[in-house]
Amino acid sequence: MRKFVTLLFIALVSLNINAQEVTEVTGIVFHDINSNNKKDRGENGIANVAVSNGTEVVLTNENGSYKLTIKQEGMIFVIKPSAYSYPVNSNNLPVFYYLHKPKGSPELNFKGVDPTGELPKSVDFPLLTGCDSEVFSVFVSSDPQAYTIEQVDFYDKDIVTEQKANSGPVLGFTLGDIVGDRPDLMEASNLATGRVGVPWFHVLGNHDMNYDAKIPEHADESFERYYGPSTYSFNQGKVHFFILNNVVYPNTYNDQQYIGGLSDDQFLYIDNILKTVPNEHLLVFLMHIPLYNEAQWGETFRISQRENLFNLLKDRPYTLSLSGHTHTQAHYYFNQDEAWKQEKPHHHYTVGTASGDWWSGAYKENGVPVSTMRDGTPNGYNILNFDGNQYIYDYKAAGKDEKYKMRVYGPKVVPMGRYFRGEFYVNFFQGGEKDSVFYNVNGGEWKKMRYTVEQDPHMCAVRYEWDHATTLPEGSRPSNPSPCYHLWKARVPARLPEGSNTINIKVIDVFGREFFDTYNFEVVKNE
Repeated sequence: MRKFVTLLFIALVSLNINAQEVTEVTGIVFHDINSNNKKDRGENGIANVAVSNGTEVVLTNENGSYKLTIKQEGMIFVIKPSAYSYPVNSNNLPVFYYLHKPKGSPELNFKGVDPTGELPKSVDFPLLTGCDSEVFSVFVSSDPQAYTIEQVDFYDKDIVTEQKANSGPVLGFTLGDIVGDRPDLMEASNLATGRVGVPWFHVLGNHDMNYDAKIPEHADESFERYYGPSTYSFNQGKVHFFILNNVVYPNTYNDQQYIGGLSDDQFLYIDNILKTVPNEHLLVFLMHIPLYNEAQWGETFRISQRENLFNLLKDRPYTLSLSGHTHTQAHYYFNQDEAWKQEKPHHHYTVGTASGDWWSGAYKENGVPVSTMRDGTPNGYNILNFDGNQYIYDYKAAGKDEKYKMRVYGPKVVPMGRYFRGEFYVNFFQGGEKDSVFYNVNGGEWKKMRYTVEQDPHMCAVRYEWDHATTLPEGSRPSNPSPCYHLWKARVPARLPEGSNTINIKVIDVFGREFFDTYNFEVVKNE
């Protein structure tokens, strides 16, 4: 009997502890007309706005009120409707969340969240008047990855200054690796990015983490300090943007330091929020690690969890996913043989990086390293253009004219009337196997070039130049070339007239747009 009473007491204590782990939170989502972050007289609550604790999703009632539960450590955030905007702080970082960490982050090498104290009686969220246009553009950057304050300055000069001068995009995204294992540099990076002048959203990258964390839940503490939740979403036009933390650390699945994947809580959130998003809207998933596996590294994204994501999207006709991480640019199309559930493939786009090849190479006129990526893509950023649930993309090479879309490589001198094995190449930076590239000689008939996956010869020449220098070059040595997935080639034509000859290049991309360039070379007689 005594044993039974003791077990009953332990059970009751356990129930009491569990009950204390979850607290009810209430609040209101309101239209902050005067943008002062306070609910003033005449500022009404907004009905049918989604609010989440990271797994559950509820809609506000007719008065804009909501009710949710929150754990001893947790968060609440609002998912803005298309017609509204989030408030932003002085660095244009969106303010859409409440972090509940009464005791703050655990002791870590890099500072996390300060103690938040007791839960407020009402956790309210102001939303500002926005633009509900279905036609809009956004900046997409990836991997600024500054390891030093000097590299933050490179990012500011090379990328931010350009973006600030472009008044078109209304939002911006960074696809992870905001810094290079230096969360203490996030403040400086935010100050730079904030100069662009639009609300800017950040994805967690593997180089943004707290590597002394003992459990995955603590790996994003420094990230949360500046950006809030590492998984959330919101609406803009007919697009629903998902920001996903897909870096799993510590990694218990294989012998890699980290691995790409998603948690059960994230799947719950995606499933619940999709119930609020119309089926005809485009779903855009922004993450750091690509969904596909990089061949040389084995399983870099957990296949079973990718399949779980695809199961949630099986009835969604409009999807796109974006990543960074690889410091190359590539398009990947998931078909049914990779567990995609629809006939139309899912498009995953790994975007070129702001830091290029980790800020390497010789210096440009502005004092920033050339930093061309291993696949020959110049460092830069992307502009995504939306019209309803349709999208197109344009990669912008830093410091170049917006028409600079490709690099043509080939011999400068060709022998006249002799068999010649020379080839010329076109690296169409934002391209992929679904694009077509053509050429003609001196204005003649258009012929199709052959798509190929190999090292960009321009990058091979760069490696040769560095490795055969007799004096130490300025800057840091670029990485070795990697396979390029946006490369075409053709044999240099024979039997051409002596003197200057021109090869004209025409690219027809997957959207039917045409881009042009030229390649000039000399034909000389054999002596």
